[in-house]
Amino acid sequence: MRIALINPVARRSEGYHTADGAVPQLGLQVLARVTPPEHHIDLIDEALGASETEKLIRGGNYDLVGLTAYTSSATRAYEIAAICRDCGIKTIMGGAHATAVPDEPLQFVDSVAVGECDVIWPQIVADAEAGRLAPRYDGTLADLAAGHGAGLQGLHPLNGRYERSCIQTSRGCPVGCDFCSVTRFSGRQIRRRPIKDILQEWNEADTDYIFVVDDNFFGVGNDHVQWAKELLRTIIRDGRKRYWFSQTSLNIGSDVEALKLAYKAGCRSMLVGLETFNDDTLQSFSKGLNRKLLTDYRKLVDGFHKAGLAIMGCFIAGGDQDTEDTVAETALKAVQLGIDIVQFTNLTPLPGTKLYEKWLSEGRITAINYPTDWERYTFTETVFDPARISAQQLDDTIYELRSAAAQYPWVWKRTLKSFLRTRSFTSSVFVHWANSGYATLAKRQMARDGQRQLAPNDRRQQMLKKAFSFFSGR
Repeated sequence: MRIALINPVARRSEGYHTADGAVPQLGLQVLARVTPPEHHIDLIDEALGASETEKLIRGGNYDLVGLTAYTSSATRAYEIAAICRDCGIKTIMGGAHATAVPDEPLQFVDSVAVGECDVIWPQIVADAEAGRLAPRYDGTLADLAAGHGAGLQGLHPLNGRYERSCIQTSRGCPVGCDFCSVTRFSGRQIRRRPIKDILQEWNEADTDYIFVVDDNFFGVGNDHVQWAKELLRTIIRDGRKRYWFSQTSLNIGSDVEALKLAYKAGCRSMLVGLETFNDDTLQSFSKGLNRKLLTDYRKLVDGFHKAGLAIMGCFIAGGDQDTEDTVAETALKAVQLGIDIVQFTNLTPLPGTKLYEKWLSEGRITAINYPTDWERYTFTETVFDPARISAQQLDDTIYELRSAAAQYPWVWKRTLKSFLRTRSFTSSVFVHWANSGYATLAKRQMARDGQRQLAPNDRRQQMLKKAFSFFSGR
């Protein structure tokens, strides 16, 4: 059979998940790797552009199209499914959105795959070849120790080429934040791949930069940290030399050995979910670890910098304690703390999360014209009623932040400050690349938002001005 695997992208808004289209959709590369070799696989990734999708589908003579989708791209996935149906091509949809609301996609596609598909994908392919594709397949949490989880490195889309590679060393998250669907999708237990398998895939990757997509590279607890250290030692000893970045918790900032090993292995930045500096908001998000660390934030951030690593700090606006000033206050505190790359997102109640279920029952979610409104769930728009301000006010304050972040002098200031903190030229280059990307994203989003009628707020403007000055950060 000829199979196309497609990553649709929402067109209505420029979301953070499309900020860098040159990063692979690893889930599709994983399916490609476990596809029986007698079948032909093509990849189409709309993060690299959507203009050629219909032409490629109609000209590809495909027997099966597999769609994956985040919530924001579900609407687009259904449109692609309609094109496939017009061509007589069978379709199956999986991913986070299909797992959260499996009955909805069945209105548009022939089959739905729920959960992880590593194990069940060969059976799906066999059923499609035999003309007996079932309406639903339920995956199980893959046993990564048995060899699952590797992507087909070097598989590039028909409509472009990836500039970075993605690898996953583990799956699962025991934290279960109220706004996050990872625990529901991948389970509470952290599952690890064999180090030898990771090393093999690491050396197969055909780019000079890798995104290690683990939700927490160092995991939770000493056993996971020791495993990560052993992986790092193996990469240092036997791995192809290249740079990479990943995600972890801030508490690892106290482990000098772990961070030094990460830097020596080529890591140059870690994404850390700080979310907010408000203790009540952290409690409402079920971020217990962050609450415990609040008073140690500065010392832990310094730990990353002393090892040469930059920090990408992720913050969420829209908690029940937030006001019009919160965004500017948080941006200022983040810069003063020494965060190298500041990422702001709108709090978004995704289906499959505790937050969505709670707010939907309370009538607080306003974007409910499904499936059309799913395209608004891009983390760049308020789709609910905030507690202390209006949705318009929250969007306006974030718009102000985007306006400030779109100024390239800010990008160069952060680059220089990061070099002074980390004493690493390569880490500061990563910071410059990331902040340049967010500046471009901000400009695109501002253009889509149109002209905002902002209410003057001198205090907020002063905080933003201070945050974006050279002298505010450490």
